[in-house]
Amino acid sequence: MAYIPINIDEAVKRECERRRYSPRTIETYLSCIRKFLEYSGKGLDKIGKKEAREFLEHLSERKLAGSSLNVYHMAIRFLLEDILHKKMKLNIKYSRVPEKLPRVLTKEEVKKLLGKIENWKHKLMIELMYSAGLRVSEVINLKVGELELEKNYGFVRQGKGNKDRMFILANIVGEKMKNLIELERLAKDNFLFRTNKNEKYSDRSLQQIVKRASDLADLKGVHCHTLRHSFATHLIENGYSVADVQTLLGHKSPETTFVYLHTATPNMIKVKSPFESL
Repeated sequence: MAYIPINIDEAVKRECERRRYSPRTIETYLSCIRKFLEYSGKGLDKIGKKEAREFLEHLSERKLAGSSLNVYHMAIRFLLEDILHKKMKLNIKYSRVPEKLPRVLTKEEVKKLLGKIENWKHKLMIELMYSAGLRVSEVINLKVGELELEKNYGFVRQGKGNKDRMFILANIVGEKMKNLIELERLAKDNFLFRTNKNEKYSDRSLQQIVKRASDLADLKGVHCHTLRHSFATHLIENGYSVADVQTLLGHKSPETTFVYLHTATPNMIKVKSPFESL
């Protein structure tokens, strides 16, 4: 039997906060849920898949953008499954995919691209960009003191929107960074990546590295940001949630992250049982 909370707003807010959702995400979910409940006109014990489908079809008929439909979809599913504990799945096939999806590389294409970069430091910068989902500016402005190499993470300071956030480090990338720091005797306040003239790399330098490698690998439409898109998509394919990916990318709203649900290979969007890791 479904659990019916006395105050639905408080129940939604409490569960969102427990999951460390941002205040903006909480407000977005609350707004979507309120509109859904108002449209259905039914009590919490009476709403279900049928009412959700009718509401989303209503929004679709009003020509709501595909990305906005997906936000409503996720908010309603959150209400039904995580708040009311109703054992059901929404399968809204007509919910439109955003018209323009980002270019995403397969894992094999990422390997192919990296294999075309001969300069070891250039390769390390691009490996970091992909393995941590960093923007170009975040790579070139990264300082040694912002890394926790023994714990495989680092921090972006004053990133987009002047926000700080944590990023993950792959073991092999972390080991290469340790070697770089030792080889060049870098201090904590030094930029991690410096040119032969002891200067910080420019955005254009990294863009040229990726452009040259993609041409050699015969990969079309690849840019630096393609690696960030690929990082996010591959996380979704590996079973991580939109909330996890949103945090790692530093997105303010889950709506921005939802696009990666569409770029991921459908049959790989799954979560493994904890039994697999016993």
